[in-house]
Amino acid sequence: MIQHVDHEGPDQLGRLAEQRGMGLRVIRPDRGDVLPSPDQCPNSIALLLGGPMGVNERNQKAMTWLQHELEWLTAWHQSCQPVIGICLGAQLLAVAAGGSVETLQVGEPPQPLKEVGFGAIHWRVSSTDEPLVEGQAGSTMALHWHGDRIRLPQHATLLASSLHCAEQVFRIGQHAIGLQCHLEITSSNLERWIRADHSYVVNALGYEGAEKLRNDWTLLGSSLQSGGEQFFTLALNQMESITDGLRNRTYPLKGEIKSKSFPNM
Repeated sequence: MIQHVDHEGPDQLGRLAEQRGMGLRVIRPDRGDVLPSPDQCPNSIALLLGGPMGVNERNQKAMTWLQHELEWLTAWHQSCQPVIGICLGAQLLAVAAGGSVETLQVGEPPQPLKEVGFGAIHWRVSSTDEPLVEGQAGSTMALHWHGDRIRLPQHATLLASSLHCAEQVFRIGQHAIGLQCHLEITSSNLERWIRADHSYVVNALGYEGAEKLRNDWTLLGSSLQSGGEQFFTLALNQMESITDGLRNRTYPLKGEIKSKSFPNM
């Protein structure tokens, strides 16, 4: 589990993983933690969480660790190792696969928008064609907390969109899933986010924004958690089937990086 700030954890996705007997190992690249070599992790699912930094900040002098993380993720993805990216993690995943990230803009002329608060995402695929959305209604409640937009690589499959941001949930092949929105959040961690990102909330929603988020959680939180649990249960099923295949693999997958080496943990 790659974490970028203290207050953004795996929440109910972590709980679901632990219920399956999975161990959660926290890695903090921003603190100098070493990322594991992909070929030494046949049993692992990478979970990349969010953070206030943006993927386009990776070239700044103080953010070289983020560029290193992107290079690592590129190798992980090209080895077809299972990965779930949330928020910043989804942005990194998209860029690692050949996509890009830009400021979210709406209107004409376009104006920057911070999409913050509770709002529906709408599934763009049916469960007949996409097992990951089995059991979902046409839309699912999500928490939004970003000001960027992902431009997906050509080979990605768009799964869900919101009113203001098309690229909310996507997959790349079967091994990589990205969520710009948050389906993992719990009530206790929402309060931590509000406190840690208070100025961001005020900038996006005004001085009453924190109270609005708390009130909206009371009304909508159970719906979000139900939809999130359903989605992540199916996502973990899919990820586990891939780790089973990698464990028994005796030959490199197409596109696997062999020339790029990373220090072992």
